[in-house]
Order: sequence, then C-alpha cells, then structure tokens
Amino acid sequence: MTSFTPVYPVVWQDDRVLLIDQTRLPAEYSVVEIRLCADMVTAIKTMIVRGAPAIGVAAAYGIYLGAREISLTDRAEFLEALEQVSQSLAATRPTAVNLFWAINRIMKVARATSGSIEQIQAKVLEEAHAIAAEDLHTCQEIGRHGLSVLPTTPQKLRLLTHCNAGALATAGYGTALGVVRSAWAEERLERVYADETRPRLQGAKLTTWECVQEGIPVTLITDSMAAHCMKLGTIDVVVVGADRIAANGDAANKIGTYSLALCAKAHNIPFYVAAPVSTIDFELAEGSQIPIEERDPSEIHTMGSTRICPLGVEFYNPSFDVTPAELIAGIITEHGVFTPAELKEKTQPFQHL
Repeated sequence: MTSFTPVYPVVWQDDRVLLIDQTRLPAEYSVVEIRLCADMVTAIKTMIVRGAPAIGVAAAYGIYLGAREISLTDRAEFLEALEQVSQSLAATRPTAVNLFWAINRIMKVARATSGSIEQIQAKVLEEAHAIAAEDLHTCQEIGRHGLSVLPTTPQKLRLLTHCNAGALATAGYGTALGVVRSAWAEERLERVYADETRPRLQGAKLTTWECVQEGIPVTLITDSMAAHCMKLGTIDVVVVGADRIAANGDAANKIGTYSLALCAKAHNIPFYVAAPVSTIDFELAEGSQIPIEERDPSEIHTMGSTRICPLGVEFYNPSFDVTPAELIAGIITEHGVFTPAELKEKTQPFQHL
C-alpha cells in the first residue's frame, strides 16, 4: 500500500496561478500558468480546471487577478469594476454552486475592507488563500466522516464512483475520492470501480489516473455496466460527489449519476453523496430548481478527431442530472454524515461560519 501523494490542481505561486491542465490527462501531465482574469475565465469554461470545489478556488484567485488589473484609485469605482470581474467568473459554469459561494465570499471581504485599494487587493488574495486551505482540510474531514458509514462486509469493500470527485476536483484530497483515500489508508478498501463517465470521460481519464498514482486498485467500466456489476455482487457501496445540493437533499452531479442511484436502489446498495457544506444551496428548495448546464454537442458526436454519428443527427448534452433525495442514503460533509431530511437543520448553521 502506498501513502497519499498530494495532487494540487490550483496553486498560487509568486504572482500567478498554476493549474493542472485536466484536458490533457492522463496522456500528458502539464501545468498552465494563469496571470490574467480573462485567462482564468477561459480555463474554467474549457474545463482546464473542473470540479465544483476546485472551480471555487480558481474563481477566488481569478477575482484577485482581476483586482490586480484594475487601475482605478476611487474606492467606489474600484469595487464596481471588481463586481464586473466577479460577474465574468460567475458566468462560466452555471451548475457548480461552489463557484458562486466563493465569489460571494471574496466580494463580501472586498466590500468590508477599509483602507487603500492596495489593502483591498491584499485582503482579496488573503481570502483566496484561506478558501484553498479550508477546502483541503474540508476534504480530509469528509474522508474521515465517510469511514463511519461505509458498510461492514466480510471482505474489504468494493466501491463504485462516477466522474471525478478527487484531488483534481478540489484543492486536494477529494470528496468522494477523499472517502476512498481514507478507506484505503485504513485498509478497508479492496478496489475502486470507476464509471468512464461519458461524454468527457472524467472517470476514465482522471479518477483512474489518481488511483494509479497511489497504487489503489481500480477497475474501469463503461457507464452502462454498473447495473450488471451490481447484480453480480461486485459492488458494496456507491460514493459520488456533487456540484449543487438543494435544501431537501436533491443532488446535482455529473450526468449519469441519477441512473446509477436508481441501479443502486434496485440492488439494495447504499448510495452516498460526498460534498462540502458550501455545495448546499439553501435558496433552492428542491432539485428541479437547479440550473443544468448544457455543453457543446461535439462532446457527443466526436471522439478525438473522429465523428461517430451521421450528419443530420440532433443532440442533447446536459452536463449534469439531479438525483432525488429519496435515493440518497446520506450526504457526507466535513461536519458529519446526514440524511437528506436532516440536511437543512444540521448543516445550515455551518454556512455562516
């Protein structure tokens, strides 16, 4: 068994942000340098950086980059310009609530900071650092709490996950893969089963890459194989991440998660969502109110440089779906594991900390 090898997808270094280019993994590990806010907007839109918590961290640093570019000296005019910066970042990915949470937190600090423009800029950077550090600690706590609800089986666990909710999707360690890492460290895990996650293949490209880096046994399956594997008895538990959770516990995650939850229910396999409290949007009563991002149809009709369907076909490419609360056994947060019915009462106080 190998120890945890840190993977940090969003890093502040000197005067710039370093992003692992997740569009190039697993074939190539490369780092993109981001010095301008406009470049951060592009990086989020094109999924160089992806995963709700990681997007939040990247956006926080993006606001600082934008603040650094503003040459105004009047406080009110500076804050108005900074608001425009935040709006450009907010428009990049509509489903991931951590994006808006991080932007709102940064802007609140900027408005509350007295003194010079330089002092506001310094406070913005300081808060971005805090968001990154807190997210890493949060994921480690999610991993710790997740251990308490994993099934006890005669053999070590076989855990299925979907998309990538690992170190690459956060500031490091991961949410769903944070639970995996903790279970592996405690020698309770036999194997990870990773859905490939069509159409962008985050499970195939990213989740398996993270597991291989640490020597965690991982088996890749197509999304359509999950029910078959469950029927064979090779899956003990399902743990996925989330990009936004409504107040009633309905959870938006990568497309295909809902069908996975239905399969788990049919086979009496517990289905858990692992996500920080910042992912819960208490302004939305239920999942039907969560905006679902639709992406370019080329993600469906082309693989590499090869078109896989005839001209004239129409396309529908939602990036997320919503799993109803009744299919979720529990939501694993940094403050504990709660049923969807407990979520609002147990976690809402923490959103004000």
